[in-house]
Amino acid sequence: MSSLPALSRRQFLRTSGLAIASAGLAGCTSSMNTDRFREQTMPVYRNPALESRWTGAPGGIFEGPVGEGPIGLPPQDAYYAEIYAAREDGGFLIPEVPFRQIDPRFYRQEVGDPFGEAPGTIVVDTADRYLYLVQPGGRAMRYGVGLGREGFAWSGRGLIQWKQKWPKWTPPNEMIARQPVLAKYSADNGGMPPGLDNPLGSRALYIFQNGQDTLYRVHGTPEWQSIGKAVSSGCVRMVNQDVIDLYDRVRNKAPILVI
Repeated sequence: MSSLPALSRRQFLRTSGLAIASAGLAGCTSSMNTDRFREQTMPVYRNPALESRWTGAPGGIFEGPVGEGPIGLPPQDAYYAEIYAAREDGGFLIPEVPFRQIDPRFYRQEVGDPFGEAPGTIVVDTADRYLYLVQPGGRAMRYGVGLGREGFAWSGRGLIQWKQKWPKWTPPNEMIARQPVLAKYSADNGGMPPGLDNPLGSRALYIFQNGQDTLYRVHGTPEWQSIGKAVSSGCVRMVNQDVIDLYDRVRNKAPILVI
């Protein structure tokens, strides 16, 4: 497959993220179809100029928005084995994440802050599939994310209006019309109970703008294969272990910037 022509970040966002906004938001969802999920979460080839990348040239040249040095370094196995281990939370046993099957650049890690936002701000970089939580002293916690249609459909500044542990999920009426099997999870039926199969995972952060729900969520997922990729549906997906870590660090009313 040939690589995409060189695009500026602004052009990329216009042609990928913002153009999709015209389709409207459908709420964070999951296809709940294994074959379709596998097909739609295959690797997506994008413009390398938009991604942090180690060129491998003599002397080494690091290209990309984050000046942290080469990517793809050997993982710190003991550390990541611990943070991505199976864990009990809220009465549920979250499975371990097979992190060695994920590109190491999407592991949770502290990096230099490339955006200069105030500490406590969340920045979602849709081009590079990263979520940053800005820390004091020019640092940031960086997490790998997966993005669905709704993950590209909104950009700008907002607030984390509220956070929820093990949230319920209520599919919108439009989705139920397309997939009648989901009617049992309608608002009238109380939604889908929390649990490991719930599309919102172990945590959800709800983004509002000007007092209105954007229908844009940062949420957990057991589908670790989707991290770093464009997937069929959903907003900003994080593995459950990472979204729990983010949840514990983020305060209510925290600012969020999606670019």
